[in-house]
Amino acid sequence: MSDDTFPRQYARTRRLTLGAPRDLRVTADGRTLVFLRSAAGDDPVNALWAVDLDGGPERLLVDPRQPTTSSGTSGSESAAERAIRERRREQAGGITSFSTDSTGRMIVFTLDGRPHVCSIDTGTVSAIDTDAAVFDPRLSPDGDRVAFVEDGALRVIARDDGSRLLDLTDEDPLVTWGLAEFVAAEEMGRQRGHWWSPDGTLLAACRVDESAVSEWNLSDVASPWEPPRTIRYPAAGSENATVTLHIIEVATGHRRDVDWRSFGAEYLADVIWGAGGLVIVTQTRDQRRLDIALVDPMTGATTPLRTITDESWVDLVPGVPRLLGDGRLITCEERDGSRRLCVDSEPVSPEGLHVRSVVAANTEAIHFTANPIDDPTVMHLWSHAGESSTPVAEPDGIVSAVVGGGQLVVRTASLDGPTADWTLPDGRHLVDHSEQPLVRPRVTLLDDGWCSVAVLLPHDHDGSPLPVIVDSYGGPHARRVVRASAAHNSSQWFADQGFAVVVIDGRGTPGRGTSHERAVAGSLSDGVLDDQVRGLRLAEANVPGLDLSRVAIRGWSFGGYLAALAVMRRPDVFHCAVAGAPVTDWRWYDTHYTERYLGDPREHPDIYDNDSLITGPGRLERPLLLIHGLADDNVVAAHTLRLSSALLASGRPHEVLPLVGVSHMTPQEVVAENLLLHQLDFIRRSLPHSA
Repeated sequence: MSDDTFPRQYARTRRLTLGAPRDLRVTADGRTLVFLRSAAGDDPVNALWAVDLDGGPERLLVDPRQPTTSSGTSGSESAAERAIRERRREQAGGITSFSTDSTGRMIVFTLDGRPHVCSIDTGTVSAIDTDAAVFDPRLSPDGDRVAFVEDGALRVIARDDGSRLLDLTDEDPLVTWGLAEFVAAEEMGRQRGHWWSPDGTLLAACRVDESAVSEWNLSDVASPWEPPRTIRYPAAGSENATVTLHIIEVATGHRRDVDWRSFGAEYLADVIWGAGGLVIVTQTRDQRRLDIALVDPMTGATTPLRTITDESWVDLVPGVPRLLGDGRLITCEERDGSRRLCVDSEPVSPEGLHVRSVVAANTEAIHFTANPIDDPTVMHLWSHAGESSTPVAEPDGIVSAVVGGGQLVVRTASLDGPTADWTLPDGRHLVDHSEQPLVRPRVTLLDDGWCSVAVLLPHDHDGSPLPVIVDSYGGPHARRVVRASAAHNSSQWFADQGFAVVVIDGRGTPGRGTSHERAVAGSLSDGVLDDQVRGLRLAEANVPGLDLSRVAIRGWSFGGYLAALAVMRRPDVFHCAVAGAPVTDWRWYDTHYTERYLGDPREHPDIYDNDSLITGPGRLERPLLLIHGLADDNVVAAHTLRLSSALLASGRPHEVLPLVGVSHMTPQEVVAENLLLHQLDFIRRSLPHSA
């Protein structure tokens, strides 16, 4: 498009993610790679693709737009599907996820709320009729049956004739079967609630009772004729959903209970049914104890395998634990100042590495990602086999991988190019239809051993003093300062409008070791903000041309909280702020995330008061723009509205931009485009003019 601009492109392409291969999976025999991809960089409809790893072109397996597979692409999703899309921050349509049988050659997915089954070998696709929209279909290991959630019930049907084999339901509308509760999906990484046994005769299934969870009403104030939407939200200090786990005999419906709360746990963090057996992971409410146990599926009895404790909290690490077929237990644990890969509780990864995830684990090898503890801006791929760990890919960038069937497929991103490439074992690259960004990030990386800093300047900068925009997230579990060009696209656009943009990762952000990540225990405010000031000073000392008499800060979610915090507590440093979807009082955010860092508000009200933007120290003396989606069910709009009310009551001028029909993400093209432009306008008119 000749009149295209970056804000328009960024919105149209869903932040330049459309058209890229995603959700890759290798079949068990190692012959074929299956993945999702849309047809263009502005096409939001994902199709199912495959490529044979021994050669041959990519081939389209399922096109959601074809009437033979679906009546369309805008069909009726179930409420559970809409909820999990929000938890995943899913911005595309079409086929957004899939699962397979044990071979990986039979695939199931949903379109228009209906389960569809596709055979890689024959190319046939068949839809399964159901009474209502379904969610999370899962094939049995032999591919003959499909389990799915329909209207809160867990059902199993025969794939060939659609006959119903199992129906787990409850008359209480606040009880569901086979689903993950809110905090499991949002915070624990567990986005499913039912699991097949390896032989396909049993199902492990969660029953979730939300009757004790606080009832919150979300109203669409732009449509007062519509009734409010009621959700059950487990705010800090309140009751969580009651989750029980059961083993179901598919043939008879006989049910056995798993007593996972015998460890004193509050959370069922994970369930894994693999070669080593049925393993569950539980956490206490304060998250200082994690228990791993083996479940006897014939009785429901549990046998402890490993208990991990920490005086702050025990992290949930993607990919672990795993109980291998030879009985070895794979975990990741904090040892010697960093997170180590452990086998039967003994650390096996090299010292000086901080392990971030386990990609795959079997009796032959364990593949994991890690970064050097002194450089959290990179991510490398390692393999542990026998008695040693060896690097597989150590580029000056970010690596992710898919392992299966003895095959390794690697994705590499760096600052050298605008996109990341998926490389097949024979050296070929998957086709990537994502658009080339209309900006080219120009990144300078700095580090003082505590803060990582990225500085971006305009491409035509002549050396004159530049106003500054701090563009950080700054909170736990998310890193912004990385050696990947795509992470800096929006920051570079702001820089090209005549700013020096500074991105800062301080305490609590991942990768720099145990003490650094746990430095936010007991406070998410003052120390985190101190690190933003520290990173800003580091940038000033090393990059000429930064005018610190004109500093704006912008952010979303935790970054929105940080932006508002900055102008309210450090107006000497920050001169205006854009706060998108900010948490303004941590009592109104969920249990699992908030209590990990701040404890229970009933026991530590002073901590919550100090970290609140409403009751905490500091007052607004600088221009502040608050932005919030009125349909947000994660950080609800009440956060912004209550802060605005408190500011108005104290005579503190500010601006509020409500986004009608927008959730915690902003997928609507026109909204996303103009949101960037509005922020730029606010910053330009709010910063003081140069002397």
